[in-house]
Amino acid sequence: MKDMISKYSALLLVFFALMACQEDEPTLDTFLVPTNIQVNINIVGADQDNPNGDGSGKVEVTATADNAISYQFVYNGVVTTSPNGKITFEFSETGLKTYNFTVVAVGAGGILSSSFAEADVLVTYSPPADLLTMLTSNSSRTWRIKAEVDGHFGLGPVGGSIPNEFFPAPANDKAATGMYDDRYTFNVNGTFTHDTGVGETVFGRVGLIDELGPHSETPNGADIENYPLADNTAQWSLSAPGGLETLSLTGKAFMGYYVGGDHKYEFFSRSENEMWLKTTDGNNEFDWWFILIAE
Repeated sequence: MKDMISKYSALLLVFFALMACQEDEPTLDTFLVPTNIQVNINIVGADQDNPNGDGSGKVEVTATADNAISYQFVYNGVVTTSPNGKITFEFSETGLKTYNFTVVAVGAGGILSSSFAEADVLVTYSPPADLLTMLTSNSSRTWRIKAEVDGHFGLGPVGGSIPNEFFPAPANDKAATGMYDDRYTFNVNGTFTHDTGVGETVFGRVGLIDELGPHSETPNGADIENYPLADNTAQWSLSAPGGLETLSLTGKAFMGYYVGGDHKYEFFSRSENEMWLKTTDGNNEFDWWFILIAE
């Protein structure tokens, strides 16, 4: 009898051991392909009498898909990532044009599905010729922060009209950051290139710069002084809401100091080789001011 009990106990131990092994075996996640991509296009200002918009060239796009965790929008070779599936294009070619772009739904594990979309958009704003010439030299022109002068960078109240009302940075004050060796190139075809310098680092605001991706840099006060960022490209456009000349960059593109927000820079003043710009940060806390000079 004792032998039978021992054998039975041994069998139970083997059984439970096998069950435990089966429970410990890893299972492979099933990654589903994004399907049923839907693209909603809203041409700003479009109505029955103006089906192609109000002439601003602004188009709001919203994408949805089953099994998608993020989205990408591809226009003119530039890829813009949007976790919520929303993007606003600001087209700048004067006249009625058909713009084609690709919507990519990103699933778990990096599985992609794509769909093509197009919009017929009317643009009536025509930037002054001298502004286009200043910005691009009618071909391509590269700019930098004018670090050698006082007030080349600073901040003030939102909506303020006094440059750097709260703080004007002294000349070369931010030499330890990744800002001064950055170069910004505007091409007449609407493309924008950000060369992030020898060290491939940029300067930005704590919290807001996290929009560019995670990092391990230690803040210095409210700044991330040398956030690693490779060279990148985007699109630029010009508009004049309320009569204020404004430069817009697509995606997460920026100049000088990353503050998030809508990536629009209002011209405060400009001359043949220099421009004063300001932009409101993503916290709607400050306006940030920059002086750029052409190389």
